[in-house]
Amino acid sequence: MNDNPRMRIDKWLWVARFFKTRSLAAEAIASRKVKINGEHVKPARELKVGDQLDISLGQTRFVVNVLGMAAQRRPASEARLLYQETEDSLARRQREQELRKLAPVPGADLKGRPTKRQGRLIRSMGD
Repeated sequence: MNDNPRMRIDKWLWVARFFKTRSLAAEAIASRKVKINGEHVKPARELKVGDQLDISLGQTRFVVNVLGMAAQRRPASEARLLYQETEDSLARRQREQELRKLAPVPGADLKGRPTKRQGRLIRSMGD
C-alpha cells in the first residue's frame, strides 16, 4: 500500500476492486450510485483515509470505511486491506442474501437471449 493521502474516487473504487474498469466506476458515480460521507459526488472528487463510502452495486449495497490508498490495482486479497465494511452493512448484506436464496426473484436464473427452442416456445404461447 502507498502512503498517498488522497486519490480520485473513481480510481480508488477500481483499485479496491468494486468495479472492473475505472470507466465503470466513473459511470456509477455519475449515476449517483456512490456517496462519500452521505453526499453524491463527481468522479474526480478526492477521497482520503477515514471517508465513508456508500456503494450500490445492483441489488447489493456496501457501506465501507476507507483505510488506505494504493498506487496500483493489486490482487483482491490486498485490495480488501484498503477498506473495512461496517458491521451494519455486512449484517444487512448477509440477511438480503439469505432472503434471495429462500425466495429468488422470478427470472433471476435467466441469462442472455433465449435459445432457438425457447424462442419457439415463447412464440407458440402467443398463438
